[in-house]
Amino acid sequence: MNALENYYGQHEEPTRSCLLALRTIILNQDNDISATWKYRMPFFCYKGKMFCYLWVHKKHKQPYIGIVERKRFGEPFLIQEDRSRMKIMLFDPNEDLPIQTIEAILQKAINLYKTGITKLKTK
Repeated sequence: MNALENYYGQHEEPTRSCLLALRTIILNQDNDISATWKYRMPFFCYKGKMFCYLWVHKKHKQPYIGIVERKRFGEPFLIQEDRSRMKIMLFDPNEDLPIQTIEAILQKAINLYKTGITKLKTK
């Protein structure tokens, strides 16, 4: 098992299932999204540029999606805490995921790259 697969496997239920569901939701948003292992955590890239990641909050013990371009997001349910570049969206693994809200935030993040607001790497 590689580090990325091991990350999901190390969590107990229902956190594991929540993280795996979030991974599926993220990957289903666009064909140009790829999963990778960066900074010892699962990151998702759009055309090679990091746009979100998954993690479990140390204090709250809840899975979350970290959104890279925090300054572009003013939604009150996204939390910044001490992060300089990221905002997070926490999830209770015992509750149904708010799929429409998740997809709306992910599409907003992807559109930052598609519209050129956030620059993609040029080859």
